[in-house]
Amino acid sequence: MRLFLLPISTRRSLIYCQRLNTQISSKTTYIDKITIRASKTWLKWEKAEEGWRTGWQKKVTHYGNKLFERIPHEEWGLKSIPPLSKRRKNEELKGNEQVEVVYPGSVIGEDKVNQALHAFAGDQRQAIHTKWMWGSILAMPLTAPAVLIPIVPNIPFFYLVFRAWSHWRARSGSQHVNFLLENRLLKFTKSHPLQLAYDVAGSEVAIKELDAAVEEVKEKKAQARDEPVAEADTEKMLLTPSNGKTISELVDVPELEEQIQRAVKQVEKGLKAEKELQEEKQNLDNANKKEGPKR
Repeated sequence: MRLFLLPISTRRSLIYCQRLNTQISSKTTYIDKITIRASKTWLKWEKAEEGWRTGWQKKVTHYGNKLFERIPHEEWGLKSIPPLSKRRKNEELKGNEQVEVVYPGSVIGEDKVNQALHAFAGDQRQAIHTKWMWGSILAMPLTAPAVLIPIVPNIPFFYLVFRAWSHWRARSGSQHVNFLLENRLLKFTKSHPLQLAYDVAGSEVAIKELDAAVEEVKEKKAQARDEPVAEADTEKMLLTPSNGKTISELVDVPELEEQIQRAVKQVEKGLKAEKELQEEKQNLDNANKKEGPKR
């Protein structure tokens, strides 16, 4: 098993698991069978033709995929880590299955990688998935009236089933990482291909930031000189969505492309929202200063 720890910004990282040895879990579990069947059904619905009989299937997958994009990348990453079965635990403790943590050493140090892994494996992260798992389960009975709709299956119910399963898998992945950390079973490895990918990404991000900075200067030219300057430790992006394909090809893990693209878009959106909030607060403070103290 190989864990990829990929910094998306200067403060946030993506985790993803590449399963190398599938012999440990050679027997397909009941949950795995359901997951495979559901995936095949979803792909079939995505390819459905327009029409009154099957057109709703395409619409469901269209809006469903939009909902999937809103699921935090941390959850997607932790879901990729297999649950810790008794057999797997014994194999890992005996050293029969090596667990490698791969990261770009030129961008992030081993101590920071360790910190990021502890965050993914922490009680707070597990509590989030436990809370929403039970929330999804308890909300399932509320979808009962949807059964009365003819032809179309109970979509809300199946979505809640998926969300409950998703949070369970993410929590299981977090628990697995915690087990590996507690027993010191991780081997930290700097990846040269990843370092090359981040070197390329760095130039792309720099160009993008330069363009944004020029636009920002133009917009703020008329503002007062005493406006606070951004702090040096401001969070910055390290990747762009297009870097996903490059990284996935360099490490030969095609699944990483979608994971990286999703994570980058989510982090960019979060940083943009934070920036707009700070600007709004600053504008409000400036307005209050101009009004002066109330008599």
